[in-house]
Amino acid sequence: MSTETQNDGDDLEDRVTNFLRRNFPQIQMHGGSAAIQDIDRESGEVSIALGGACSGCGISPMTIQAIKSRMVKEIPEIEKVNASTGMDGGEEEMGGMSPSFPGETVEDDDGEVDEGPEAPF
Repeated sequence: MSTETQNDGDDLEDRVTNFLRRNFPQIQMHGGSAAIQDIDRESGEVSIALGGACSGCGISPMTIQAIKSRMVKEIPEIEKVNASTGMDGGEEEMGGMSPSFPGETVEDDDGEVDEGPEAPF
């Protein structure tokens, strides 16, 4: 992990860890795990690995997309999130799909605003 100063790096790592704990308890409830692989303060990039039951799970691409979209909004120092389940040797791809998440506003191809599905919880 590259950090400019140990204290700043620890603070950022703590905030990323707390973000994962707060926003994705269902990962743990379903037997999965999320771990920080690397944080680069200079580029604002963080790499997250999902493990356990997340590997091979059909909704892990949606979980990855949610992590990517929410983390950059909540933690200002983070500009890019790389996340993977370890399958396919790299980052999970959505195969052209772009899911929407509760609270996320997206413009569709016709220019109409779609506020996404309502959260079931």
